[in-house]
Amino acid sequence: MPWKLMDSKNFDDYMKSIGVGFATRQVANTTKPSTIIKVNGDTITIQTQNTFKSTQISFKLGLEFDETTADDRKVKSIVTLDGGKLVPVQKWNGQETTLVWELGDGTLIPDTHPWRCSLHWHL
Repeated sequence: MPWKLMDSKNFDDYMKSIGVGFATRQVANTTKPSTIIKVNGDTITIQTQNTFKSTQISFKLGLEFDETTADDRKVKSIVTLDGGKLVPVQKWNGQETTLVWELGDGTLIPDTHPWRCSLHWHL
């Protein structure tokens, strides 16, 4: 069952801070993507889909992998599990961002650090 984006906070500021262009930010701010998270053995797959673009990543916890983000950044990512929360870290061009994906009470809340952007997803 997909998670549907319900609202976001500081998302545009976060995208500006990591260098996402104006046109891409405008599209990202107006779409309501859905995300599907699947676990198959020790591999986790996250699919994010909207009317403009779809992305998919598959990874194993604790192992670095190459990722192309929805805004076309080429990053090195590593995802860990900390207290029941998925914690992806993305590194590119001397920059780094950490997300914390927390499940709770029918919501999926990713929070970016250090920018404090949050997106609230509901089943």
